[in-house]
Amino acid sequence: MSGTLTRLTLRALDSFARLLPRKDSTAQHLHTGRRGEEAAYFHLRKQGYVIIARNYRSPRSRSELDLVGWDGATLCFIEVKTRTTRNIMPAEVAVDAEKQHDLSRVAREFLRKIKTDALFRFDIVSVYFEPGLAADIELFKDAFTIS
Repeated sequence: MSGTLTRLTLRALDSFARLLPRKDSTAQHLHTGRRGEEAAYFHLRKQGYVIIARNYRSPRSRSELDLVGWDGATLCFIEVKTRTTRNIMPAEVAVDAEKQHDLSRVAREFLRKIKTDALFRFDIVSVYFEPGLAADIELFKDAFTIS
């Protein structure tokens, strides 16, 4: 219930913010990515995940962990990929070997920082915002292993 109220509040605030005059220099794909991360966040909460970090960055890496959360006793590092169409290739394919390596480095640093020996895994969430359709969200648990 509180997730629904939070989502409605965020959407209302976003709607009001759009009415304010401002010059927006942010690229459209970044807006789409943020929308996808928000949709993934609420989807994962419905699945029972407890999200403990969003957009975790390390000064030693160019990558970031989009979401970090607990799925039961397993710590999950979640990469969110958002697309506006399925016509080119599946969103999850963008998490290639180089991206996996970068995410692994940031995850290792996160694990050292929180000092845990809990089980962990990497999940990928693909979010599609196709025109005229509701968001389609796919969760790939244990999508790859640490490199």
